[in-house]
Amino acid sequence: MDLKRSIAKLLRLENLIGHLTGYVESQVALVKLEVRDEVAKILSRGLVVGVVLLLAFLFLLFFSVGLAHYLNSLFEQPFIGYWIVACIYGLPCIVFLVFRKSISKKIEYQFSEMIKHQEKRPS
Repeated sequence: MDLKRSIAKLLRLENLIGHLTGYVESQVALVKLEVRDEVAKILSRGLVVGVVLLLAFLFLLFFSVGLAHYLNSLFEQPFIGYWIVACIYGLPCIVFLVFRKSISKKIEYQFSEMIKHQEKRPS
């Protein structure tokens, strides 16, 4: 056993193993930090997008009600403004329903191209 220790000391395997272990632990810690940063970045972007969507929805809702009331007063009818605003939203909805497969394929293609572009960029 003395012979093994003396050979190991001679070749400095103990130091090499210690350094290798430290290197691996450092790499694992670095990956953990990078993952944590990416998760924080994704969550913050998601929160900002969620707030913007909520505010945009509220704007659209109140703008639509205001437009409907304005059209009601313009046409001097209590309901015509609501029908006009409903048609403004209904027509694009029907177009999306009719062409949903082709629209979905185009959006899927755009996302796949965007992901390919992101993968090609050096970090």
